[in-house]
Amino acid sequence: MLSFSRVALFLFLTFFLSFLSYIPIIRSRTGSTRGGIFIITLMWSPGLAALITQLITRGSLRDLGWTLGSIHWLGIAFLLPLVYALPVYAFTWLTGLGKFPDPSRLAKLAEKYSSTRPVITIMIFLLVSLTVDMAGPLISALGEEIGWRGFLVPELIKMTSFTQTALISGIIWAIWHMPAIFLADYRNQNIPVVYSVACFTVMIIAISFPFAWLTLKSSILWPAVLLHACHNQFIQGIFDKLTGKTKLTPYITGEFGGGLALTGLIAAYVFLRM
Repeated sequence: MLSFSRVALFLFLTFFLSFLSYIPIIRSRTGSTRGGIFIITLMWSPGLAALITQLITRGSLRDLGWTLGSIHWLGIAFLLPLVYALPVYAFTWLTGLGKFPDPSRLAKLAEKYSSTRPVITIMIFLLVSLTVDMAGPLISALGEEIGWRGFLVPELIKMTSFTQTALISGIIWAIWHMPAIFLADYRNQNIPVVYSVACFTVMIIAISFPFAWLTLKSSILWPAVLLHACHNQFIQGIFDKLTGKTKLTPYITGEFGGGLALTGLIAAYVFLRM
């Protein structure tokens, strides 16, 4: 079957399966997009769609990049979110637009880890976040990445250029998130929804360039999975939790702030040049 037909089938299945998960998420409106069975089934919709498409069109689950490959690709995937996220939060902390660390959060962490020293508390928090707490983000990221980078990107590159592949996959990825943003609670409630959507859309399309580059260069799935999981964990699970908020902080930090949109664009330019 031609790549165009395979992509069309994959997209139909992805949005159909996602719709089934979005129904209860949208009905509940609060809480569901932050956890629970339906967010897991939603994030696995692209992966299931890719697996079904492979079985229908090829009769096999091969060609999705299952092999491990070289470990240096995983190293790049692990460090990359730090490269484009840490400068945003460092700027926020240094300018006073956000406080590091959040005193109330640090107090809770100190109580949780039975530590009286702030530095030790933060070190334990980082260690737990990057080991024990990574299981959830990795499972969720695997579901998405089997679809987006395991299937979609390799199929698109057969039909068009790298630039178009990254753009198209990024636009689809952004659109897929929109029901959760507009109709549920997957956004920052402290800033206008239009601003949230604009920043999130720019960021998600921009980081699709390093995602696509890593996938095509390595020819395997796992760097994109680790990059996705580390992106979520570094930003949502570590930096956001450590940062004390001011009125302006939400406009800069997080997936719906302008900071990551800007550094994402810089990352897109760098990987486009590469």
